[in-house]
Parts: sequence; C-alpha cells; structure tokens
Amino acid sequence: MRWFSLPRWVWIGLGILAVSGGLAIFLMCVPAWPPFMLWVERSHEAMTPASPSMASMDGMASGMKRDTQASAVVPPQRQQLIGLKTAVVEKHRLTTTVRAMGRVDYDEQRIVHVNLRTSGWVEKVFINETGQYVRKGQPLLTLYSQELATAQEEYLLALEMRDQLQRSPLPEVREQAEQIVTAAHDRLRLWSLTEAQIQELARRGAPHTTVTVFSPIAGYVIEKQVFPGMYVEPKTNMYSIADLSTIWVQAEIFEYEVPFVRTGQAAMLTVEAYPGEQFPGRITYVYPYLNEAARTVTVRLEFSNPALRLKPGMYGIVELQVDRGMKLAVPAQAVLDSGKRRVVFVLREAGLFEPRQIAVGPRVGAYYEVVEGLVEGERVVVSGTFLLDSESRLMASEDMMGALGMGGIKMEQATMGKMEMGGMTMSGTDNHRNQRNHDKERIERPHD
Repeated sequence: MRWFSLPRWVWIGLGILAVSGGLAIFLMCVPAWPPFMLWVERSHEAMTPASPSMASMDGMASGMKRDTQASAVVPPQRQQLIGLKTAVVEKHRLTTTVRAMGRVDYDEQRIVHVNLRTSGWVEKVFINETGQYVRKGQPLLTLYSQELATAQEEYLLALEMRDQLQRSPLPEVREQAEQIVTAAHDRLRLWSLTEAQIQELARRGAPHTTVTVFSPIAGYVIEKQVFPGMYVEPKTNMYSIADLSTIWVQAEIFEYEVPFVRTGQAAMLTVEAYPGEQFPGRITYVYPYLNEAARTVTVRLEFSNPALRLKPGMYGIVELQVDRGMKLAVPAQAVLDSGKRRVVFVLREAGLFEPRQIAVGPRVGAYYEVVEGLVEGERVVVSGTFLLDSESRLMASEDMMGALGMGGIKMEQATMGKMEMGGMTMSGTDNHRNQRNHDKERIERPHD
C-alpha cells in the first residue's frame, strides 16, 4: 500500500499528533524566556537609589561567594517552633575560675645537699634516720681525712712562722708571712671547716684527728647515704636536707587556659586532708613548654607552710580567679566554630538573620571576648543557631536566589514546599503554575 493512499482518518490523526507535539515542544521552551525577562526587569528596578534591597542583595551575594552561606528570613511562628532566641551584644565583666589538679612538692631552692670537698672515712654518724629534723649547725657526722689533717698542720706552721717574723725589721717579710697565714686559713674554709673550728684549732695548737660536719640549714632529712666506716669522696651526696616552711605546687592547666595565668597571680589550694580549708598562695613560674601527650602546661605555685600541714606528695585542687575586666562579649552558644572561622547570626531586621564572621579572644566563662566583627547593641542568635546555619548553607548550595532575582529573601525551604512573600503564602505547585500563566500572557500580548 502506498502512503498517499491511506484513509482520511489516518491523515487527520497524524496531523493532530504533529500539531500536539509541536505545541508541547513550544510550551516546554517558553518558560525559559520569562524568568530571564523578569530578572532583567527587576534588576533594572533595583538599580534605582530608592530600592535599598539591591545593596543588601549584592552584599549577601558576595557573602555567599566568600562564606557559602546566605542570609535567611524566619517568620515569628517558625522562630518559636525551632526555639530561636537572640541576645544583645554588650560589655560584660569577664570573670571565671580556672581549676587544675596540683601536686605538693619540695621547694627546690630550699633543698641542700651535704657534700665534702675532700676524701676521708666516716667515724661517727649523729643523724641516722631519713625524715629526721635537724637544726642549723647541728652535727651530722665526724670524718677522718689525711688531707684535712695536713691542711691543719700547715695552718699551724703558718701561724708560728708569722709570730716569729713579726720582729723582722723588713715590712715585706712581715707582709709575706701574713699572706701565708691567710692562704692556709682559706684552704681550711674551702674544705668545709667553720670559722669556729679554725679558731679553736689556733687555740689548741694541734690538729684534730677527726673533723665534725654540721648541718648548713634547718630542715628535714629527705635523703641519707652515709654510714659509719664508709669512705666518702667529694662526689658522695651524704645528706639531702629540705626546708618545708615553704612548699611548691605543680599544677597542670589546659592549653586554652594559658592566656589566663601570669606570674604573681593569687591562687587557693584545697587538699583532701583538710576538707573545706583553703591555703593561699601565688604563681611563681609558668613553664615555657607544653606536655604534648596531655596538652597541658605546668604552672608552679608557692605556698607558705609554717605548720608543715602541706606535705610533699599530696594532691589538691588549685583555683585561680581570672578577671579580664569590662569587655565587649558575645554568649559562647552564639558562636559557630568551624575550625577555620567563627560565625554568628546577626538580626538585621524583623526575621532577617545575616551570617557574619567574627574574631574572638579567649573564652571566659560563658562568653567570648569580641575582637572584631560586632558592635555594641547588635543582636545575635543564641539558641537555634545550628538549625539556622544548616538552612543558610542549604540556601547557598541550591543557588536559587540568583535564578529568581530575590537576593537574600529567605524561601521556606523546598522541603517545606512553600514560599512566603509579603504575607501571601502559595504552594510550590501553584506558584509555578501562576508563573507559567503570567509568562504566557507576557509572550502572547504582542500578537493581540
């Protein structure tokens, strides 16, 4: 059968199909024109000085490029639904308390190690126990040393020679004899003999077979390594004596708390042995390095301990009162920290919230000190910030604002299927249908 011999009803059906297909293709292509025309028209209108929205739209568009976030409009009903609350940016007295675990330790400046500058044998030991209290000048032990005995004999000979040469008519001789006595005297002093021992040696006129070693300070023996009959050398540490009238506390503070501590700052210590009682002290040193494993910095504090109630090895809690003074501050819950930047949502007008990057100082209590980005009197979101942040990022990622020419005007998200404009609410389907009808009328108008 030839194609031109088909029945008429077939030709009519084919014609209807062709016209319908062409019309469908035409209608599918038409909606792409009016949005462009509408965007051009609205852009032209927004360029006039009387339209304040264009500046905010430009600012928000550039902010989207920088921060990938957009300003958002949240109606009052939705604000109540998500629990959105705001607070005023104002000055506060920033005070807080830093608490750290501390360990009571010896004051290193009040520990004395008893050594000799000569060798010898220990004859007697008077202090036999670790932990025993000794007074300053109390005998510790007696020592026999051939070197000390020889030095004593040299001193006595020098004294005798000086007495003989005092009758010499030559002043140089008398002066030289005096110098020999001084040198012998200094040698005995360098070998740990006291001035009283040297004077007694001069009165006796005979050297001691043993020499007594005395305690240089008052304190407690924390280490003892000497016994009767033991041979000791200059490198031998016979005793370690600690004065416990002042003790140290080594406390560990976290890395972020370092800006809050300084030398001379007052502190209070509480220990489990005396519940409810506080011991006052002060910071004497902040160590210049970090404990990498615990991410802490060691702070050394000094406490008076006249009654010896604080004992080395005790653990306690150190409290430091921090007062930063009056500072412009923002509640900590208002700040969203992404690691690279800190963002707050600022209330610009009724229901319009702008994401803004700010610079903050250290956190003090419930506030961040504001360094840059906010001014006193502005309002920031302090509750519901995460929901607001997610919707702001969603608006920026969908990139709907440029296509609709609506800048930062917040649509109730596509997931809600609705858009609020000037109090008029329309569903997404109805809005699209009305837009198509309006575009169709715009296209058909020139042919009327």
